[in-house]
Amino acid sequence: MKKLATWCLLGTMSMSLLTSFHVDHTSINSADSLRLPAGVDPNDENWKGIDLSPKNPIQPLSVEEEAKRFQLPPGYKIQPVLTEPAIQQPGEIVFDGNGRMYVLELRSYMLDADSKNELEPISVISRWEDKNNDGVYETGTTFVDKLIFPRFVLPYGKDAVLTMESDTDNIYKYTDTNGDGKADKKELFTTKYGRSGNVEHQQAFLFYGMDNWLYSTVNAFRIRETPNGIIREKTGANRAQWGITQDDNGKLWFQGGASGVPSHFQFPIQYGNYDVPNELAKGFEVPWGAAVKVADMQGGMDEIRQPDGSLNRVTGSAGNDIYRGDRLPASLRGQLFYGEPVARIVRQINPVVKDGLTTLHNVFQDQKTEFLKSTDPLFRPVDMATAPDGTMYIVDMYHGIIQEGQWTPKDSYLRLKIDQYQLDKVVGLGRIWRVTYEGQERDKKPVRMYDEKSATLVTYLNHPNGWWQDMAQQVLVLRKDKSVVPALKQMALKGSTMNGRIHALWTLEGLGALTAPTVQQLVSDANPRMRIQALKASETLYKAGDKSFAATYQKSMLEADPEVAMQAIFSAKFVKVPELAEHVKASIEKHPTGGVKLVGDQTITPPKPRQNGPFNATELSKDQKEILARGELVFAELCSQCHGNDGMGKSMGNNKLLAPALAGSFRIQSHPEYAVRVLLHGLDGVVDGKNYAGGMMQPMKEQSDQWIADVVSYIRNGLSNDASFVTAQQVAAIRAKTSKQASMYKYEALMKVVPQEFPADAAWKFTASNTVSTRVGGNASPRSATNYEGWSTGITQAKDMWYQIEFPQPYTLSEFHFTSTSNFKRPPKPTPGVAPTMIATYPRLMHVETSVDGVNWNTHVANWKGKEGDNMVSFDQVKTKYLRLKLGESLTKVADEIPWSMRQVKIYGLK
Repeated sequence: MKKLATWCLLGTMSMSLLTSFHVDHTSINSADSLRLPAGVDPNDENWKGIDLSPKNPIQPLSVEEEAKRFQLPPGYKIQPVLTEPAIQQPGEIVFDGNGRMYVLELRSYMLDADSKNELEPISVISRWEDKNNDGVYETGTTFVDKLIFPRFVLPYGKDAVLTMESDTDNIYKYTDTNGDGKADKKELFTTKYGRSGNVEHQQAFLFYGMDNWLYSTVNAFRIRETPNGIIREKTGANRAQWGITQDDNGKLWFQGGASGVPSHFQFPIQYGNYDVPNELAKGFEVPWGAAVKVADMQGGMDEIRQPDGSLNRVTGSAGNDIYRGDRLPASLRGQLFYGEPVARIVRQINPVVKDGLTTLHNVFQDQKTEFLKSTDPLFRPVDMATAPDGTMYIVDMYHGIIQEGQWTPKDSYLRLKIDQYQLDKVVGLGRIWRVTYEGQERDKKPVRMYDEKSATLVTYLNHPNGWWQDMAQQVLVLRKDKSVVPALKQMALKGSTMNGRIHALWTLEGLGALTAPTVQQLVSDANPRMRIQALKASETLYKAGDKSFAATYQKSMLEADPEVAMQAIFSAKFVKVPELAEHVKASIEKHPTGGVKLVGDQTITPPKPRQNGPFNATELSKDQKEILARGELVFAELCSQCHGNDGMGKSMGNNKLLAPALAGSFRIQSHPEYAVRVLLHGLDGVVDGKNYAGGMMQPMKEQSDQWIADVVSYIRNGLSNDASFVTAQQVAAIRAKTSKQASMYKYEALMKVVPQEFPADAAWKFTASNTVSTRVGGNASPRSATNYEGWSTGITQAKDMWYQIEFPQPYTLSEFHFTSTSNFKRPPKPTPGVAPTMIATYPRLMHVETSVDGVNWNTHVANWKGKEGDNMVSFDQVKTKYLRLKLGESLTKVADEIPWSMRQVKIYGLK
């Protein structure tokens, strides 16, 4: 059924536009002109030319007046179907099997500039009906109340919905058992589904797919209800935040958030991720909103098209819908629509498919306009839906602030605009609109699927409106009525419409009534669309034990139709057919270009995982591999929205990035405290002298120590970086040390408190009690067993051995890093066929001492235990000219010829 979109919270390091004022209002803010924050350079491109003089405070327009501000293509009209005060701050709509409209009302969202009480239990899910069939939803109830920022709503059977709240892990099913329009029964549906943290970064949208699985944004898995409970399977990373929809073939289209563009749409998400170049047509990321003449983009003046004051680069997106109705022009069927509430537009996208690969085109790009836009700066399109009446509905939050409070700190550009226009005063509103077309009346047939016989529902699979098809399938599957299996089989094999045949096939699959003979017959169907669907459905039978479909996949890979061949590769890979590579190679030979080659090549040789530093994966421990896997998943789900899939930063055009590049970053590879502090407390403003379109990185201190350690470890060891792993214990220590940090960091201030590496130079003097080499390795030292710069005692380590560095002047130090790895231990007389053993050369027990004169020493760390691999010794900051490491008594009896060795020595402190 139709996607379950939600609000436009614009994502990691997002760029939000705040609403402004109507110039025709006469109420004047009597406050003096606002001033730039202290320390801001007025010539900075993000501040230069900003007007902070008193302005008319924003005033909401009436529904009738707002309607006049819309701009649509000729022939289209827009009319309200449900507005405030009946609803407040709608973020999502969805229809159940009886045509009733559920509204997700996010009543706690941004009630002031600091998002105070955002997690108060005041949000609701309301349900509305148009009982007199006049096109207006006049009758409603609060179906579920006292919710804490709910993530989605999905009708799931008669008088029941699925939803979950923020900062929780469970999805619940709410049911109205007595018919009063309010849920009175709450049941656990599934757990291990959510995450905590900023409301913009948690999962959203629960979508019932044509394949009878439930999908959400963020989460790289899908779930499904079975007689034996809820099951789940891994999927690719959808990198989405605020939208899921599906087309007539059941392919899911995911919508990004901060990226402002669709995030995953090329291939079905269950088959994983593929690298596809040039998915967006040239100019796609340029919005063409109305000339509202307000310069209130979070990225500053650089993000504004002059002189009209509109957004010049997409920065946030919310909600999406593949229009599949029958009461708007046929040219809209299969077109993708989504909202950009920063630009105040609804965009129409034409997906162009060539050789199995899709490129997205803005339909109105050449005219420099959009499908729908408004001169009312309060218009906030956050969701859209193909409705039961065949038209398209648009959810307008109509809200003063469209950016979560962690991005609106005091003295920020955004906060100045809020104060200037009193934007925080516009709350508690919301409108839902219907888009119609001249000469095409909406469908007035009442929807009563829950009350109709199953045989009648089967006929709806042929309905010209895709919403009816989706809902009829869902109701039949949840009803578990197998009396219609013969009719479904007949429709799948010989139905009158292709969409009806496809839905009949998947309804059979959902009822557990799909058989191999039926699928095999459909694999040979004359229509390639049906052959593709049959291959997809066969995966269920293969997983259940019918391995005969392996030969079917191999045969289909050689089909002339490239999309059928691609699906055969997808299916064979998904169910892990043996000897896959040889058959894929044959398919590539038949299709040496386009999608088959791309999918085939990346199936045989998957894109190389982002480099995990100098170590091969086989050299990592099991725990380290698990840390990287968890961190990479979070990065793909969340961080890539702004930092790019490869960590190079999301390009916004004009040589500007949405966020700093992490790949090969000296900041990331330097002291781990930098990245940990940024994740805990956020980062705002210019970074190392550069402006970024996103403006800021939000705090994530709500996440666990292990979560932050996983992410930091991944970006330090992946994305072409080469640095140490970070432990949950390190994060906990930094969290405790920085507990009084109340605001986001500014880069220059952060660099003053994060330990910096003191690079060794010729002025440093190295001495040791036992010396093989006293050279300090540094970052460039190769990590191999036989070729490195470093130091070793050369003999068995023993008490009071020491290693000392004298600096040219006193430094304020706090950490000493080094690497100790195993060396070969060769027997006096090599024995043929006997490999030399490896001995661990880390210090068994060590003290850290400092001195200002080289004579009098103070111990800062006593009895520190070394380990193989990376070692980090931390101590309270001390100003010293000498640093000495000294061995203590060994904890265990040291076997003979186990020296103490170190390489890649690094010294950290405050400069």
